[in-house]
Order: sequence, then structure tokens, then C-alpha cells
Amino acid sequence: MMITVKQVNRLCMLTCAPFIGLMIYLLVSNMTFTLPQEAFPAKTVSLPVIPAATKNLLTGLDHAKHTAIGTAKSIKRTVELYHATNETMSAIVRTASAQADRPEKIYDARITRKIGTPLQSIQSDNLRAQLFAVHAENFSGYALKVKLKTDNAMKMVLGKDKFGGAETTLAAVKRYNAIAGVNAGGFSDDRGKRYPLSTTVIDGKYLSGFEPTYKDLFFVGLNESMKLIGGKYQDRAQLDSQKPKFGASFVPVLLKNGVTQPIPAKWQSSPLRAPRTVIANYKDNQLLFLVIDGYNESGSSGATLEEMQILLSRFGAVDGYNLDGGGSSSLIFNGRVINHPSDGALRALATNFLFFK
Repeated sequence: MMITVKQVNRLCMLTCAPFIGLMIYLLVSNMTFTLPQEAFPAKTVSLPVIPAATKNLLTGLDHAKHTAIGTAKSIKRTVELYHATNETMSAIVRTASAQADRPEKIYDARITRKIGTPLQSIQSDNLRAQLFAVHAENFSGYALKVKLKTDNAMKMVLGKDKFGGAETTLAAVKRYNAIAGVNAGGFSDDRGKRYPLSTTVIDGKYLSGFEPTYKDLFFVGLNESMKLIGGKYQDRAQLDSQKPKFGASFVPVLLKNGVTQPIPAKWQSSPLRAPRTVIANYKDNQLLFLVIDGYNESGSSGATLEEMQILLSRFGAVDGYNLDGGGSSSLIFNGRVINHPSDGALRALATNFLFFK
């Protein structure tokens, strides 16, 4: 049997008609449906269980956090206290340093006042050199007060740096580019050469060996600490113990520990008066050089050795030694000859003390 399309359509309509009618009814009637609460069961969320070890760790971390905060505050307070303490200590050190220098400055002012007002001064990291005029009843001259600050501030040199050589103090000053110079020890002439008298030390070495003190000779110089040493030495070990850096010999000793020494009879009148050069020191290790003028070496002008002792005592010196004098007396300061050489010109010498800026 053949089924037509129209028959199929009719069959579909009959089949769907009840459902379509129900839908139309529901829409027209505005009916509501309420589902019971049981239709919506509550959803339960299960939280993970935190192990006890993890809880302890979290508690420990929280405690460490609070401890760290407290420690940081403590460190900050400590740092602030450190800076405050450091500043206080620095102030104390500055005050102490100023107080420590005060006695030295007071002492220096006292001894300087005894000499007078400096004519010229040279100040550097190496030294402080002050030049003074000296006027007495029977003579006039100059004083050079030197504070050595380093071991490069002073040295003794040979004439032309040769054993037996000779040159003026001014020539030595210029050759070494020094700021000052003073004649040093005595010498002897031999076949046109000038040799330092007796024991002589240059750069810590004995120039021609050690010679025990004889007659009125003495040795004077500076040790490795740049302090004045001097006196009579009977054997080399005695002088070695004082670690001489440089020094020369002449006659006689004038002052020891502030006490005037007896002047040997020979030197009291031969000559009576003459140009003089003296080296001395102070309690603070400053050096004092006196260079006294005289017109000749006949004994009619210049100073006596006793007058030099009086001058050293008046100026507050501790130890004093007479260096080569007469025509040898030479004082160079800041590039020029300061004293008035009795020969009318500077004499060529075997040894000279030089000072460096």
C-alpha cells in the first residue's frame, strides 16, 4: 500500500496535538511550580587537614618574623649608639691631642722667648727652622733653632762628597739643594787635601775607623732617632751603643745636662776671643746652633768659650759642643750667607751640616 505525503503530515499532527495543547494551556494559565528544599541538597566543601608539623612551622615562622623585627630595631639602636659614641670618642681624641701638644707648645714658646723674635722662619713637613739675631756686650751673631720632624731633615756631608775634599758651606747647600747649612767638625790639611779630624761618621759608617778620645777632643752628632749625642768615647762599642747616624769631632765640650763643663786651659786663651760655632740641644730634642761673628782670629774680637757657655745657659740648652770656629764659622739660611766670615769670604771645609725642607 502506498502512503502519501499528506497522510504522513496528518499522522504527525495527530501525534503532536496533545503536547501542543498542553503547552498552550500552561502558558495561558500562568501556573507556578515550587520544588521542595530537599530537591536542592546542600553542597558540602571539604577543607584539607593541615598536618601538626606544618602548623608548628607556621607558628615558628611567625615567631621568627617578630624576632627579626625586634632584632632589626635593636641593631638600629645599636648603630645609632655606635655613631654617637664614635663621635664622642673622636671629640675626646681631638681634645686629648690638643692637650698633649700644649706642654710642647708652652715649652717651645718659653725657649723661643729667651732667644728673641725670629728674623726668618721656614716650615715644612721635614722641619721648622727659625733664624734669630744675637747681640751681646762684646759680640754679635746669629742663632738657628731647628725642630727636626723626619730623619730626612738633616745630614752631614763631606766636602764634594770625597774623603779629603773641601767646599764652602754655601757650595754644599747649593749642591744638595738644602735650605740651610752650618759648618761642622775640625779638619787637618795634608798635601792640599782636608781631612776630617778624628772620629767621623757619615750615613752610619765610620769614615776612617774609630779613634778613642784623646786630649780635649769629643765626638758630636745625631743618632738614628735624630737626637743629639756627644761626648768622649774610649771605645767603639760605647759609641756604637748610641747608634750614630752622622757626626764629627772637635774641642771642647761646653755644656752637659745643663751644667757648664770646665774649659781646658789651652782653649781659655788660644785665642781668647774668636768667631765661634756651637751646636746644642733642648729637652724636646730641638737643635740650637750659635754662629758668632769676629773680625779676625787674633783674639781681639768674637766671643770667649765661657761667654758661649753663658749664652747656652741663658737660652735654656741642655748639652752644648764647640764646633770649628774662626774662619770656618759659616751660617747659610734660605740661600744666602747670614754671618760675616772672618776671612772676608767663606772657607772651604771638610764637613758641613745641611738642612732640608
